[in-house]
Amino acid sequence: MDLAWLNAIIVGAGCLAMGYWMGARLPLRRSKPSSSSPLPSGSPKKSHHNSKEPLEIEQLAHILSDFKMVLVVRNDLKMGKGKIAAQCSHATLGIYKKLQRRAPKALDRWEMCAQPKVVVKIENEEDMLVLQDRAKMLKLPTHITIDAGRTQIAPNSRTVMAILGPVEVVDEVTGGLKLL
Repeated sequence: MDLAWLNAIIVGAGCLAMGYWMGARLPLRRSKPSSSSPLPSGSPKKSHHNSKEPLEIEQLAHILSDFKMVLVVRNDLKMGKGKIAAQCSHATLGIYKKLQRRAPKALDRWEMCAQPKVVVKIENEEDMLVLQDRAKMLKLPTHITIDAGRTQIAPNSRTVMAILGPVEVVDEVTGGLKLL
């Protein structure tokens, strides 16, 4: 039995190393062109999403290598495990879409770090919004998921906030929070 675990660990480590190597060596293909792709002068931009300026975190992707995402879950809503999982998924997808348009290099950096995600808890909506303001002051992108209210909680409740960026900077915002 111990030999099976050892084999599984060795195979897993090999796959991780190969994935990292491929991610670092091969260009990432996206289904849509990123907002940083150059347009000929005078060409109209194709979408209203591309009209926004790149996020400042895009510049940090050139300097800092370790990126992570933190998902901040409101504890006062008393969501069930499945609800929390769904809301964290919504928050992850929301910030991913934002970065795909406005900071693709930062997103690539996070993906090359094996897409680390940490889930922490916060006591209420007011504290979450204070945390978001702190993240914005540090130029970190955030996304807050707002629930439709079809199941466990009231409509328009802010449930989870995603923050993505360099580990050191994200920790300045969320380092004092406890794991969920």
